[in-house]
Amino acid sequence: MSLLDTRVPAVVLRIDRNPFHHGTLGAVRSLGRAGVDVHVVADCAGSPVARSRFVRRLHAPPSPDASADEVLAVLRRVAAQVGRPAVLVPMDDATAIATARLREELTGSYLLPVMPSALPERVADKAELAAVCASAGLPHPRTEVPDTPARAAEDALRLGLPVVAKWSRPWLLPAGSGLRSTQVLHTAREARELHARTAEAGSPLLLQAFLPPGADRDWFFHGYADRTGTVRAGGPGSKHLAWPRGAGLTAVGRWTPNSEVTALAERITGELGYRGIFDLDFRRCGATGRYHLLDFNPRPGAQFRLFTDSAGLDVVRALHANLTGRPLPDGDPVTGRAFVVENYAPLAALRPAPGGRELAWWAGDDRVPGLAMWALWARHVSGRLRRRLGAAAEVPAQRPAPRAVTPSLTTDNEKASS
Repeated sequence: MSLLDTRVPAVVLRIDRNPFHHGTLGAVRSLGRAGVDVHVVADCAGSPVARSRFVRRLHAPPSPDASADEVLAVLRRVAAQVGRPAVLVPMDDATAIATARLREELTGSYLLPVMPSALPERVADKAELAAVCASAGLPHPRTEVPDTPARAAEDALRLGLPVVAKWSRPWLLPAGSGLRSTQVLHTAREARELHARTAEAGSPLLLQAFLPPGADRDWFFHGYADRTGTVRAGGPGSKHLAWPRGAGLTAVGRWTPNSEVTALAERITGELGYRGIFDLDFRRCGATGRYHLLDFNPRPGAQFRLFTDSAGLDVVRALHANLTGRPLPDGDPVTGRAFVVENYAPLAALRPAPGGRELAWWAGDDRVPGLAMWALWARHVSGRLRRRLGAAAEVPAQRPAPRAVTPSLTTDNEKASS
């Protein structure tokens, strides 16, 4: 018996417009290599994902600000084109939340995990997650949700500068606003000014105590909770390089045993009754050694392919197998295995990897996306550089301050030019 039931197609869904989302390509390759027909519902214009030989068909996605009814209409249109029930794989928070709430309406066309419909939204909401951790007694940074700009400034001082600022529902941030889902603030004034943009952001601002980064402090756990709630596939990983450095996505990660992180992941998913794929981010406190849960993402993390075990199982394949009634094989962890996003860490992609390594974009059996990525990335970087240089050129040069002179020595010409 093959690992996956290849009679059942998969629909990979993403609303986010990021053309360099390597997690989407990872899902396409993982399922396509196993013989599954993969349909992609995402904006792939200018994205290397569209060039993968494992994409059966591309479909137009909902708009980033689509309502639940609009998401449902798109998924029904795609279902009619696919022509048979398919496993649905949401790749961002917005689609994970929408499809969980629409599960009953999608039954018959799509296969989805069964869990409380509001749970993905609850854990993805940063303020709600803080409350969940507090009620469960799980380590989490001290968090405040100020209700006014003045209170934000006070809370920032109370927590101790610098502080971490997060928008509670980052998937609602409007494109082009310049607002970031997470940032570090160094002054109370910054907290007050950022809170003043709450209406624009579309969700509350929360402030958290800053846990400094450092060696061996950033960890993540990717897993799949099956129908019984048992965590299968995935594992704990350490972040060796982030982009941007210190607080960004995983550019270089390694599968690293960590019983404490594993226990925390199993505990929170078990207490919540969570089912399906999840991605958790932790930071270890340098003072106490405790692992604090920072984020709970109710969908695959972009680097999920890191956790491909000896049986070839990853969390996306586990989802497909479990929802189609296939047994999940008991593979062994491939500890020491690395995952590298080569456009963010090109040197790491060239170094030897004795524990094994997977690249985000390049693959010997699917070469075109890797080649396309470098061409598109060069264009992306050069475009940003041109914009920055153009902006710098538009800033008028400041006139130098006039030279201080002794009044008795000032000539008529010097007076005219001052």
